Amino acid sequence: MAFWGICDFSQQQPLQINGGATAFALLGEIYNMNESAMQQGFAQHGIDFVQQLRGVFAIAWWDGKHLHLIRDHAGAKPLFYHLQNGKLVFSTTLRDLPTQLEIDDNSLREIFGLGPARSPGSGVFAGVRELLPGQVITFTPSGLQKHVWWQPESRPHEDDYPTTVNMVRELLTQAIEEQLHGDVCSLLSGGIDSSIVTAVAANKLGSLRTFSFDFAGNDEHFAANAFQPERDRPFVERMLALYPLEHEYLTCEQQDLFELLPAAMHARGLPGMADIDASLLYFSGEVAKRSAVALTGECADEVFSGYPWFLREELLHAGTFPWSRNMAARTALLNPELVHELKLDEYAQACYEESLAQVPRLAGESPADARQREVTWLTQRWFMQTLLSRMHHMGVAAGLTARSPFADKRVMEYLWNVPWAMKYHNGVVKGLLRDAFADLLPIELLQRKKSPFPKTYHPGYTNLLQTRLLEMMHDSGSPLAPLLNKQAVLQACKNPPSTTEPWFGQLMAGPQMLAYLIQVDCWLRDISRADSHPPLHNLSRSG
Repeated sequence: MAFWGICDFSQQQPLQINGGATAFALLGEIYNMNESAMQQGFAQHGIDFVQQLRGVFAIAWWDGKHLHLIRDHAGAKPLFYHLQNGKLVFSTTLRDLPTQLEIDDNSLREIFGLGPARSPGSGVFAGVRELLPGQVITFTPSGLQKHVWWQPESRPHEDDYPTTVNMVRELLTQAIEEQLHGDVCSLLSGGIDSSIVTAVAANKLGSLRTFSFDFAGNDEHFAANAFQPERDRPFVERMLALYPLEHEYLTCEQQDLFELLPAAMHARGLPGMADIDASLLYFSGEVAKRSAVALTGECADEVFSGYPWFLREELLHAGTFPWSRNMAARTALLNPELVHELKLDEYAQACYEESLAQVPRLAGESPADARQREVTWLTQRWFMQTLLSRMHHMGVAAGLTARSPFADKRVMEYLWNVPWAMKYHNGVVKGLLRDAFADLLPIELLQRKKSPFPKTYHPGYTNLLQTRLLEMMHDSGSPLAPLLNKQAVLQACKNPPSTTEPWFGQLMAGPQMLAYLIQVDCWLRDISRADSHPPLHNLSRSG
């Protein structure tokens, strides 16, 4: 369960967790042992016992003298902290962090220059940090000590292709089957990733409840594009013909999607993937009425190099984050003075170069393979974190536990060193994954191009966003309005923005920029209400 705590060595009782004297707290799931065995393991073997855990978790452990904060290898579960005047506060949610949350110009650089991604370790709020994936922080009377208990190790891949195919089949099957306990269902999109998870689970369990998602009106308004080439339903139906699945199609209305934007922001604690978050919040709530746990195909593209930026030269060699390379699309609606003052281009580029400097290198690797390793590192440390945060926070808010077998530690460790030529076997994106499970999927699905999480293309949704943004621009109480370029916003509210050219990832295009700004305004209003002082010294900038 979620937890928060305070550790202050100047107090007679140094540690409190959730207001009490608990010495151990866990958010997440451990698949290979129960919590009692895990606590005993830490007590006997110390912090190195974390190496024995298979699962996703954020842990706070008091060993009698020191506090240890631990985050899982993939970063699937969040853990934030703030150190001030010798006192450490920590929480698995930003809203429960027991300290005053304030923002500064770096907060705005994160929101406008990188968002909905965040710099690794950034909590966006001033002074707030997040443990990195695979990191342990130990708090002692002398301060913080940090070390990494897991990160991918670069080494030559020595298995031939048939052996690699068999290893992928074995490791991923183990990961899926290990996560089948509880009232479990599968989110079946009709893509290769969720279909593999569904097929393995159905074969193991004998039958399986499944769900797929879409939006009202998409039959009429769907616009195929390079990032989302086709609809999901025909491929879902092929899976239904092959496996004993109890399937349900879930549909979200445009009004529901629009009205859930604030709730999605509150669930994450920050502006997020706008309606991409809101839709998952809605669908998770519907699934939670029927099942407690959902298996997903999340993280497959990060592990098997399935995104367009692993293949398309202009993205692979963009010289910046390939999912967010067009800063002009981000800044077009912002006050030019704000953009100049924050130096968003320079901030994003510095973050990119800092991340590249941290890549675990392999001596003697070819330039092409080295670049693929770089982009894999960036994708797993940045883009995957955004999606895992989305999945966790929306699921928790809706009462649904989501599991991602593709993020299994053994799977990630093995695939880290598999070269691009194998992953892209025979010139097919994720050809290795397709070959590993070729006998489980219909040929149409095996040959399907990547298609991401569905989004709405209905103009009625865009109209709702435009109306709300116009209201915001004329609201003297809006903290965001002064930070925007009024004329550009008014123009965007007259002419529908493009639904097919993304400014972040594969899904966030023009309408999602409007929705993102609505979330930012909601976020700033929350900060203003929580603090008697203005959240920024310069919110009075004119536009």
